Amino acid sequence: MNTLQFLVIGKNQEILDTLKRIIENNEGWKAAIQTDENSCYDVIRNNDIDVVLLSSGLDEQFEKDIKVFCKNLEKEVKIIDHYGGGSGLLKNEVYTLFPNLQP
Repeated sequence: MNTLQFLVIGKNQEILDTLKRIIENNEGWKAAIQTDENSCYDVIRNNDIDVVLLSSGLDEQFEKDIKVFCKNLEKEVKIIDHYGGGSGLLKNEVYTLFPNLQP
């Protein structure tokens, strides 16, 4: 796998835009951002999402529900709880899930 498709979910548009930029600074990494919790399920179901990245401002119940939803899909979708820490932390979180992508 050389390409990763991210869905970044959160409530702060500025943070989401920053995360999208950081993600897409990596070759082969693409990101969609979403602030509407209800439509996230269809986005995941209807697209080839590899990683759901949970950002700040989300309801705790939604976070639990989206994790269960992803776990029960036929395709594997990994979850990252990311609440800050910079681009280095984000890369380490991704490489932990996908060690074959480490440079």
